[in-house]
Amino acid sequence: MIPILDLTQQYRSIKAEIDAAISGVLESGSFIMGAQVKAFEAEIASYLGVKHAIAMNSGTDALHLALRALGIGPGDEVITSPFTFVATTEAIGIVGATPVFADINPQTFNISPAGIERALTKRTKAIIPIHLYGLPADMPEIMKIADAARVAVVEDCAQSVGADINGVMTGKFGKIGCFSFFPSKNLGAYGDGGMACTDDAEAAERLRSLRIHGGAVKYHHDELGVNSRLDEIQAAVLRVKLRHLAGWTENRRRVARRYRDRFDAVGIASQADASGHVYHQYTVRLKNRDGARERLSAQGIQTMIYYPVPLHLQPVHSHMNLKHGAFPHSEQAADEVLSLPMYPELTTASQDEVIEKVVALSSPSPAAVA
Repeated sequence: MIPILDLTQQYRSIKAEIDAAISGVLESGSFIMGAQVKAFEAEIASYLGVKHAIAMNSGTDALHLALRALGIGPGDEVITSPFTFVATTEAIGIVGATPVFADINPQTFNISPAGIERALTKRTKAIIPIHLYGLPADMPEIMKIADAARVAVVEDCAQSVGADINGVMTGKFGKIGCFSFFPSKNLGAYGDGGMACTDDAEAAERLRSLRIHGGAVKYHHDELGVNSRLDEIQAAVLRVKLRHLAGWTENRRRVARRYRDRFDAVGIASQADASGHVYHQYTVRLKNRDGARERLSAQGIQTMIYYPVPLHLQPVHSHMNLKHGAFPHSEQAADEVLSLPMYPELTTASQDEVIEKVVALSSPSPAAVA
C-alpha cells in the first residue's frame, strides 16, 4: 500500500534528534508549559515573522480563543467557507456567534473575496479565511475588504504553516493566525497541539490568559478561560521538526510539480498553483471520484476526501436551512476532490505508480472512444 502520508519514514530520518529531545524532557521533570514551550513559541514567532506566538493544545482552541480574544460572541456574524473542516464553524459556535458562508473559488478551493463582500452585514465582526490544502487564500484582497468594513480577520492556517504570499507568511496578514500541529500536518506533533500568532500585544495578552483558565497570574482568575496548554514533549518534538520544515516543504513542492506536469498533460484538473503553496495535500478533481477511489484502494493506493460534505449541508448546521445549490462551487468540489499521497519522502517510483493508476482511471475506455 502506498499511504497518503507516511510518518514512520519521517521519524526514522530524524530519530536521533527526536529521541534526544524527548529524553531531555523526561529527564528535566518539567512537562507542562516549561522551557521547551517558551523556546518553541520564540522560534516559531521568528519563523513566521510575528511578535507573539501563543502555544495551545489544538488548532481548534486557537480558533475559539482567537474569537474570544477579539470579543466576538452572541449576535455577531463570522464569515467563512463551507468547504473546510468543522473545527472552523465549531469555534464560531462555541463563542455564540453565527457562521455565515461564502462560496469558494473553484480553482483554488479557497473562499471567494467576492463572496465575502456579498455576505457582509452590519452584524459581521470577523472573517475566517482558510488556506486550504496549503494554498494561501487571496489575503491581499480579503484584507482590503476587511479593512474597508472594519472587520477583524482570523486566519485558519491549520494546513498552511510555511506558506506565503510574496514573502509574507500566512498567519501574518490577519489580526490573529491560528495553526494546528495535529500529527498529519506539515509541522506535526506526536499528539495534539496548536498555536495562535499575532502582532497585537493586547490580543496576545488575552490569549495567554484564556489558555490557562482566564488568569494571567496563577490562582488569580479574571474570567472563565479553558485549559489549553501545550505540553513540553510536544514542544520539544516541534522544535526539532521546525528545523527541518523548509527542506520538507521544498520536497513537497518537488512532488507537487511532478504530479502537476503529468496531470496537466492529460487534462486532470488540480488545485491552482502558487509559489507560496506548501502542499499539505495534493488534490485533484475527478468526475468519477468515488469509483476511482475504490479502484485505487484495491490497487494499493491510499487516498482521502477532504471534504465529502460541505458544512452548510452538515446536520450540525441544519438549523440554517441551507439546501443543495446554496453554494454550488463548494458542493461540486465536495463531489469531485481526491487527495493523493503527498509527503516529503514519497519516492519517484511510488509517485509514478500513483500517477499511472490515476491517469488510467480517469481516461475514457476504448469502448467510449469508439
